[in-house]
Amino acid sequence: MPHDVDLIILLAVGFGVALFFGYIAARLRLPPLIGYLIAGIIISPNTPGVEADIHLANQLAELGVMFLMFGVGMHFSLNDLLLVRRIALPGAILQIAVATLLGIGVSMLWGWSFGSALVFGLSLSCASTVVLLKALGDRGLLDSVNGKIAVGWLLVEDLVMVLVLVLLPATAVLLGGKAPAGAEGNIWLTLGITLLKVIGFIAFMLIVGKRVVPIIMQFVARLGSRELFTLTVVAAAVSIAYGSYAIFGVSMALGAFFAGMVVKESDFSHRAEEETLPLREIFSILFFVSVGMLFDPHILIERPLHILAVIAIIMVGKTLAAMALVLFFRYPINTALTVGASLAQIGEFSFILATLGVSLGLLTLEAQNLILAGALFSITLNSFIFSAIEPVQRWIRERSHLARLLERSGDPLAMLPDEVDQSYLRDQVVIVGYGGVGRRITENLINQNIKVVIAEENREIVEKLRQANIAAVSGVATEPGVLIQAHIMHARLLVISPMDILDIHRIVDIAKQLNPQIQVLICAESKEEAAVIRDEHIGEVFYAKEEMAKNMSHHILNQIELAHQSTHH
Repeated sequence: MPHDVDLIILLAVGFGVALFFGYIAARLRLPPLIGYLIAGIIISPNTPGVEADIHLANQLAELGVMFLMFGVGMHFSLNDLLLVRRIALPGAILQIAVATLLGIGVSMLWGWSFGSALVFGLSLSCASTVVLLKALGDRGLLDSVNGKIAVGWLLVEDLVMVLVLVLLPATAVLLGGKAPAGAEGNIWLTLGITLLKVIGFIAFMLIVGKRVVPIIMQFVARLGSRELFTLTVVAAAVSIAYGSYAIFGVSMALGAFFAGMVVKESDFSHRAEEETLPLREIFSILFFVSVGMLFDPHILIERPLHILAVIAIIMVGKTLAAMALVLFFRYPINTALTVGASLAQIGEFSFILATLGVSLGLLTLEAQNLILAGALFSITLNSFIFSAIEPVQRWIRERSHLARLLERSGDPLAMLPDEVDQSYLRDQVVIVGYGGVGRRITENLINQNIKVVIAEENREIVEKLRQANIAAVSGVATEPGVLIQAHIMHARLLVISPMDILDIHRIVDIAKQLNPQIQVLICAESKEEAAVIRDEHIGEVFYAKEEMAKNMSHHILNQIELAHQSTHH
């Protein structure tokens, strides 16, 4: 019997080659998606050898975009964004503006039209969610203040790009491109209708979808069938994405993004994320392979200077802009370097925007190839930039007096306010870190009228604490100046929230030098860490599971004792 095997060939060859090059990339400590992009280049029509069906690949890429955007929606946390909104919101918008202007400036010099230059600049302005989360996760920075700022910054970038994807088809004619199929003759009418449709879709999702989808998930979860639950989540992602396009005329990317946000609202969001992760990863691999298939390697020979200019915008222009903005908001150099390194690459949104730009006649294939080349090189070099953070920071601090001043000069949050009574700064408890543990300890101590001073990296948290009349100082506690400002010299106790063991050592060393008599309490993150700290005798150690077991044991013993007493009576 005859077989139509184009799809099977694409999947077999695509996955096989992607596996090989993904493995090589991982062995070289590079993001595996570099390998997937190279796999796409190898099986593309632009290179000799195996050739896969590019039209099928594009359809699978659409599914990949859906699942990628669904994943972005599921990771989107409004709370995380609100925590760092004062730096992430203006920072991300200004950084997008700088990168876009650099892209426009360079491409106008090459003789491109303004519309092409604008889409090109926007494509270079947004970092990759996949690369960033992987880079921060590998280095254990996701839950740090620096990590939260970088992720919040990226979330704002993602939201701006989603808005661009929605508005670009409606404004394509204004920018010198061609109108999408089914668009009205009047541009402003088209734009107005598009905005109304988007607002209608968002309203529908927030009013109806936010309630209906979690109810359906709860109903299916009760049946206890794993495959039905997975099917429900996948069906929600794909059907909402397609429904947004078919009914509201909104991009599938926006639909999938809101589907992810809606699923996140459910009580089963963690399970949904776990169950759909393999599927999302499979389709994201296909997406990157299909993007690689669009790339023409001849651009590397024909336009080497153009590629260098693109890489410079992504890795130098964006990075310096982000660092300058972070320092302007009076965050330390470490934060500036981490955020700068995090954003020194482009990824999936750039590919989606470039593909849309080509389909609307706003970008040439050459421009698309330049964006793809920029992504390949910037993602490859990104891990090296992260590795350079520590040495660069050390070099700056050793050699630049200005850099040391930049971190703390004129920063009111880096010093305790004058209103704090000196008598308050005697026998106080200094708490380093105001996370879940630090917050609960602070509340309990304040309720008992015990004096507390908080040392916290996140400036916005410090501002809130001061508004609540709680003594707090902003900065990294591994810097002596922070503990000096917290008046550690006269403190009775030092409480350290869960953090990296090397940082714990530095903080304790500084505290002991300033106050040899101080008692130190440390919250350990793991059993192994607790054991190491106990062996080193640097302070009293508390580990969550141990403490829970102790409390439960005490409770059980009390209950048994009460039962015995009642039987004796």
